[in-house]
Amino acid sequence: MFELAWPWVFALLPLPWLARLLLPAADSGEPVLKVGFLNELEGLAGRRARLNLPTCSGRDLLVAVDVSGSMDFPDMQWKNEDISRLDLVKALMGDFLQDREGDRVGLILFGSQAYLQAPLTFDRRTVRTFLDEAQIGIAGKNTAIGDAIGLAVKRLRQRPAQSRVLVLITDGANNGGQIHPLTAARLAAQEGVRIYTIGIGANPEASGTPGLLGLNPSLDLDEAALKEIADITHGAYFRAHDGAELDAIGDTLDQLEPVAQQPTQARTAQALYAWPLALALLLSVLLVVAVQWPDNLLQRLLRKPRFLQPHPEWRQRLKRLRLRRRR
Repeated sequence: MFELAWPWVFALLPLPWLARLLLPAADSGEPVLKVGFLNELEGLAGRRARLNLPTCSGRDLLVAVDVSGSMDFPDMQWKNEDISRLDLVKALMGDFLQDREGDRVGLILFGSQAYLQAPLTFDRRTVRTFLDEAQIGIAGKNTAIGDAIGLAVKRLRQRPAQSRVLVLITDGANNGGQIHPLTAARLAAQEGVRIYTIGIGANPEASGTPGLLGLNPSLDLDEAALKEIADITHGAYFRAHDGAELDAIGDTLDQLEPVAQQPTQARTAQALYAWPLALALLLSVLLVVAVQWPDNLLQRLLRKPRFLQPHPEWRQRLKRLRLRRRR
């Protein structure tokens, strides 16, 4: 038959809840990582976070990459090889994103439509992986520059208005989407978003690779529109004719938008609870053995050896000596 030895222990059940409610939160003294989708989590939970968690940097940087069909044109030079425009963007802009330590970075892929491939996050490695996995034509064949800017503004306006940056890379002109690029640029300027536009593609006369019907896709690049977009948002326009120029553009962007603060290195916690827990378990087992089997082999071994115990004759002699002293 089962019975409760200590029924009063159930009175302690509310203790963890009372401790969480009454005691202040523990402060480790180190910055806490704030996820890039905290607003979505708060919406699902139906309440706001109790504290504004500190972050490594207030900079939010989105990179919008054109993945239309013309980005597959192999007119770029990198390490003495001819590669496509998108492959060059993957190689160099991937390094650019990887080096943005302390900043939130995100990725937009656009063609006929614009898609948020990676939301703003501190996980730069994952964002680079998404960029490496981008495929030509995944977002359609056209180029919706205005929609890409509009999507970036929608995501960046949710962030603190400290440093909102969009880097837009394309090789053509706007020929799709629902928003005109200049209209989207004015909206970005109102929201404090700076746009750095990059036109990519070799000069038509310098490229020896003919395109479809003998036309070079670089002829479609609308540099005037890209410059105006950058001017409206107080950004800058860059032209990348080859890999070296695109690499230099990444260095220039690092100077124009420097990382505000390096993140604090996390200290690896080593769990040591297993040792005292193992000791407590061993002592518990010994206690159970001692109670259930009082005359077991282990207890007999732990008893005082016989040669250390007083001999019966010595006990009698000591007893007679005590009696004599009392007389």
